[in-house]
Amino acid sequence: MAGHSKWKQIKRKKAVTDAKRGAAFTKLIREITIAAKEGGGDATGNARLRVAIETAKAQNMPADNIERAIKKGTGELEGVIYEEVTYEGYGPSGVAIMVEATTDNANRTVAAIRHLFSRHGGNLGSANSVAWMFEGRGHITVEGAEMSEDTVLEAALEAGALDVSREGDHYLVSTEPADLHAVAGVLKERGVHASSVELALMPKTVVRVEGRDAERVFRLLEALDDLDDVARVHSNFDIDAQEMLEVGG
Repeated sequence: MAGHSKWKQIKRKKAVTDAKRGAAFTKLIREITIAAKEGGGDATGNARLRVAIETAKAQNMPADNIERAIKKGTGELEGVIYEEVTYEGYGPSGVAIMVEATTDNANRTVAAIRHLFSRHGGNLGSANSVAWMFEGRGHITVEGAEMSEDTVLEAALEAGALDVSREGDHYLVSTEPADLHAVAGVLKERGVHASSVELALMPKTVVRVEGRDAERVFRLLEALDDLDDVARVHSNFDIDAQEMLEVGG
């Protein structure tokens, strides 16, 4: 199993704690606010907002929080103005890392991200330094305990998905980026409920890491993901599954 996929599984398990859930809410609120700002507050005609709301509900975010985030995005309530920025860099062993952020202060965000790269044995790169190593994909996560693999596979492929894979305790439905929201909608109609729906960056090739570098890569990704300004982190590292469990605690 690729290291990045395993790291995401560990991250999902840690998100059940109260502290991690609070951080997840912060990121989700920003996503809802930006989606409402860009496409309006009507989720019916705003696919990005609809997905953001559904993801927030799947994480048990209170309805009042969702409503306030929408109104801040549409300007009905006063709030912070966020912008989306992407940073690229290299971690230990030369692994490529893409960081997607939402921020109200780009200078603060880039300084924090640069510090973490340096602290954990990496370095922040220039625009397009590693972006060419990734390709866009839509990812829909379905909890494994709720559906059989045959049910998910049949519904996903009929909906136009590219692939379905079992990763730990959940299924990952992959789509072309442009088809993400349509596939998610069809799955919902068929009773296949997603715990998350997101656009992701998948590596075209991977870099194998072991030992001390494996631990350093994990700590760097974890530290970046813990920043409130960071929405998503993508990397192309690969690692033995057992070693990943050990470095992930």
